[in-house]
Amino acid sequence: MNKDPKMNGKMPPPPNGKPPMPGTPGGKPGDKKEMTADELRAIMKKNGTQQRGPGGPMIREKPKDAKGTLLKLIKYIGRSKYLVLAVVGTTILSTFLNLLGPNLQGRAIDAITVTAGKPSVDFDELIRVLMLMLLVYLGSAAIQMIQGIASAKITQTTVYTMRSDLFRKISFLPIRYTDTHAHGDIMSRMTNDVDNISMTLSSSISSLISAVLTLIGAFSMLIFYDWRMAIISLVTIPLTIIVSTNLSKFMRKYFVEKQVLLGQLNAQVEEMVTGYKTVMAYGKEPDACEEFARVSEEFRKCSIRANVWGGLMGPANNIINNLNYLIVAATGAYFTATGAISVGDIQAILQYSRQLSMPINQIANQYASILTAIAGAERVFTILDTPDELDEGKSDMKVEDIRGDIEFTGINFSYNPGKQVLHDFNLKVKQGQKIALVGATGSGKTTVVNLLTRFYDVDSGEIRIDGVNINDIPKKTLRSAIAIVLQDTVLFHDTIGANIRYGKLDATDEEIRKAAATSESDEFIERLPDGYETILAEGGSNLSQGQRQLLSISRAVLADPKILILDEATSSVDTRTEMHIQQAMVALMKNRTSLIIAHRLSTIRDADIIIVMKDGTVMEAGNHDELLAQKGVYYGLYQNQFAGIET
Repeated sequence: MNKDPKMNGKMPPPPNGKPPMPGTPGGKPGDKKEMTADELRAIMKKNGTQQRGPGGPMIREKPKDAKGTLLKLIKYIGRSKYLVLAVVGTTILSTFLNLLGPNLQGRAIDAITVTAGKPSVDFDELIRVLMLMLLVYLGSAAIQMIQGIASAKITQTTVYTMRSDLFRKISFLPIRYTDTHAHGDIMSRMTNDVDNISMTLSSSISSLISAVLTLIGAFSMLIFYDWRMAIISLVTIPLTIIVSTNLSKFMRKYFVEKQVLLGQLNAQVEEMVTGYKTVMAYGKEPDACEEFARVSEEFRKCSIRANVWGGLMGPANNIINNLNYLIVAATGAYFTATGAISVGDIQAILQYSRQLSMPINQIANQYASILTAIAGAERVFTILDTPDELDEGKSDMKVEDIRGDIEFTGINFSYNPGKQVLHDFNLKVKQGQKIALVGATGSGKTTVVNLLTRFYDVDSGEIRIDGVNINDIPKKTLRSAIAIVLQDTVLFHDTIGANIRYGKLDATDEEIRKAAATSESDEFIERLPDGYETILAEGGSNLSQGQRQLLSISRAVLADPKILILDEATSSVDTRTEMHIQQAMVALMKNRTSLIIAHRLSTIRDADIIIVMKDGTVMEAGNHDELLAQKGVYYGLYQNQFAGIET
């Protein structure tokens, strides 16, 4: 997100002038519409949600471009090519040693023979084979440890690189992108989707290679011992695939429904905690408890069904595997009785038949995990493939060169096609002038600011600063010359001093104190136990709204801008504090071009020019006395506000 220090880390409001709605249902507890299980399933089917249920399969979200996404993901993994080669090499060695185990077990058994009813043991052969088995198992364990370390490094390096690239991309995305995409969804891609990729990489790379090699190797060894036994070992494989596939499809709906209900529970708890005062104020505690109990009961029933059906996968596969073992053992016993194969051989064949069925289930599970990871990676790459914010500014203008003359000429603009916000907007501001923009919500006041700072570009017309089209001024230069104080402040979980310093990162402690004094915030800061070293809670929640606003103004003071924009900067403070701020603002705005957006008309009485806007056009322009004398739109707004009627 293109956070400019002068913006206090705050994004401009969305086109409709309303803040983005949270991802949780709105309204009072008890007002939510009940959702049936079929509706839940339909929603999840539409959204392609994926989850893993206890004992059940991974619920898959199929990617749209699996091949393209997989190639991009492989490029990320390929940055650790030597580690990848190490994993492949150790996996091959580990698989070979695991395949060697049953052969050695068969040879150990064949070292013990029975002749004329008397056992005979070839101790030299037995000891030699047992020593080989010990070396094989120790070597396999050591190789798997090396493989695990290499695999972990690949996973974490890939995830680290991907998260770094994603964070950088988000930092330079156009404002339009963040305005038109849910912030929670963007955060989910950074966390949940990347975590999905991480978990799949950590478990799938070596497991998938090992499963394929084991499958090939086990079948080859079965053919080596007896081709008839190899074919018999394959008899139950189709049954395993059919049962696993159908059970996965059947269980999917229950795990999907369970996750939706869990989401509803989490949303309701979050709603209750964040809106606790409202719930209590309206006496809605019983309704909230009743609603929670209803969803919780649905979740309990659904969880039972999901876990019961999810628990069938293991027993079903065990039955099939045991059936396979029985068939192979019975057939092997017959061949042993006829002298076709030895007892040691049948022992090895039984082990290889086990190894043959196990990778098939493993590959099926890994396939589901890989699909999920690719779907998550696709969401991540969707952001990574989004072009950065364009900056075609070629002018060599420096911040110190900017005086502050602003001119809007014939501006037409719309956030969405067909819904024009500004219509032939014209405005000329001279250096050092104080211009106020007033009008009803949605009249286009904040849009003027968005266009001046180039968070959005005009559809037609020109905006010039000191005679230079702002499209020719590098955005960094343009925004560094502008400081904006917004109605809704953004404070970080850091000290008060660090939050003020956000306006000028190289500011000294003395400069911070002077800025705080100018904004009248030094008084309440010095009353705090730790003063400027006081740690703010998330969002500055341990301060009042007015105190947070004062800190925001301190940032703007510290930034010492050429152009100052105040967007309802005093709307959250009391009248007495507002008077102090107005006195500070007089000094701050001296010799600076200032644009003030305000609903409190008392704060703009001394503006050089007041622009009255309605439906994206300029209805009236003049100073306070001139507009009152006209008895037009401004006069009506002033009379309504003077009478205490909200406008």
